Amino acid sequence: MSGPLTVLRAGAISFRGNPFHAPAEDCFTYEPDALLVMAGGTITAFGPYEAVKPTLPEGTAITAFPDALLCPGFIDTHVHYPQTEMIGAFGGQLLEWLERYTFPTELKFADPAYAQRIAKVFLRELLRAGTTTAMVYCTVHPHSAEALFAESERFDTLMIAGKVLMDRNAPPGLLDASIAQGMDETEALIARWHGRGRQLYAVTPRFAGSSTAAQLEAAGHLLQRHDGLFMQTHVSENLAEIAWIAELFPERADYLDVYAHAGLIGPRSVLGHGIHLDEGNLCTCHETGAALAHCPTSNLFLGSGLFRLFETQDIRRPVRVGLGTDVGAGTSFSQLMTLGEAYKTAALRGNRLDGLKGFYLATLGGAHALHLDHQLGQLAPGYAADVCVLDLKATDLLALRTAQSADITDMLFALMTLGDDRAVAATYVAGRRVYERGRTGDPFRYAADA
Repeated sequence: MSGPLTVLRAGAISFRGNPFHAPAEDCFTYEPDALLVMAGGTITAFGPYEAVKPTLPEGTAITAFPDALLCPGFIDTHVHYPQTEMIGAFGGQLLEWLERYTFPTELKFADPAYAQRIAKVFLRELLRAGTTTAMVYCTVHPHSAEALFAESERFDTLMIAGKVLMDRNAPPGLLDASIAQGMDETEALIARWHGRGRQLYAVTPRFAGSSTAAQLEAAGHLLQRHDGLFMQTHVSENLAEIAWIAELFPERADYLDVYAHAGLIGPRSVLGHGIHLDEGNLCTCHETGAALAHCPTSNLFLGSGLFRLFETQDIRRPVRVGLGTDVGAGTSFSQLMTLGEAYKTAALRGNRLDGLKGFYLATLGGAHALHLDHQLGQLAPGYAADVCVLDLKATDLLALRTAQSADITDMLFALMTLGDDRAVAATYVAGRRVYERGRTGDPFRYAADA
C-alpha cells in the first residue's frame, strides 16, 4: 500500500450482485466488524477486522465508529439542484406545478451569484444525506452548470450534470435563444467539464414538452459526437403529460419513441420516472441499456402514479433502475427516506421491498443504472472510496428498533423506514471525510481541507 492510509472500523454492508435476480446470500457481504482501508481516492482493502488488521503498517491510525454501519456512498440518479429552494411547494400536478413553481424559481438562475449560492447548499445537503454521486439537472443558463461542477470539484464528488435544453413551452428567460446556441453552450461545457477530475456531462433535454423535434435531434447528434457522455430527460411521469406529448408528436408511436427517434436512447441514458411505460417500452430500455430513475417521494407528492419497480426487474428483460430524490418535487435529499417511500409504493402494487433490495438500489443498483458499477457502488478494492457511515443509534427510536434486529436485512429495513439525514454520521468522498455530523462549527470540509 502506498500513500497515506485512511482506515475505518465498523460494521459494513456491500453488494456484489442484484438481489432482485439472485438469492440474497449470493448478492451481498455483511461484516459485523470490518476494516475499510482507503488510499489515493480508492479502496485498497476491505474485510473482517481480524483478517485485515495484520496487513496494516504498524501504528496505522484506525477511526472506529461504534454502533455504526459502513456502506457505499448513496447514488442519486435524478435530482434538480435549481429546485432546492422550492422543495415542498404546495400542490398541483406536474404541468401546473412546473408553471406555478418551477419555472419562476429557475428564472432566478439568470444571476450567477444566485446559482453559486444554491449550488453550495445543494452539495452540502447531498453530503449530509450520505449521497456522494448524483445525476443533476441544472437550468438553461450555462453558468448554472458551471456553478454546480465547480462546487462538486471542491468536494471531489462525482457529479453527472448538464444545462437543460429547452426551446418551447417555457418562459422566454428559460429558453435557448436558438437550437445552435443551446448546442454551442453545451459543447463548451462538455469541453470544460466532461472528464475533468470526477465530473461528467449529461446532455439534458428537459423533456419532450419543452423541446422541438429539431432540438431533440440536435441533442442526439451531439451525444454521438463525444465518447462517454450521458443523457438525462423525463418520460411518462404523468397521464396529462403523456397525452400532451402525443399531441405535440403525433408522428411518433409513443413518448419513449420521441427520444428513440432522436437518437437519445442508449447506454448511459437515464429517464426520470417512467411510471406509465408499457411492456414494449420496458423491452426497449432493456435492449438499449437505458435506465429508469425511480423517484417515489416525487411521484407520491404530485400524485403521478406508482412506479412498477418489480415489473422492471423481470429476469426475462431486466431494466436498469436507480433511485432518485427528484428534489424539488421530491421531498427529501435523503435516500433513506426515499427508500421508505419506495417501500410504500411497492406495497401499493402488491410487492414488498426488503432492506437488501432497497440498499442495493441506493448503491450498486444506482451505479449499474449509470453504467458505472465497475468503479462505484461497492466496498471493494479498486472501487472509489466514497463511503457513508450510518449511525444505528442516531435517534432514540432508531436505537430501540435496531437493537431488536435479528439480522442485517431487518437492520437495513429499519434504517430505510426510520432513518433520515440524522442517521448519517459521516460521509467520505475519495477517502476524505468531507462531512462529519458531530464536528463543532461547520460540519463540511472541502477535499483539500479534509
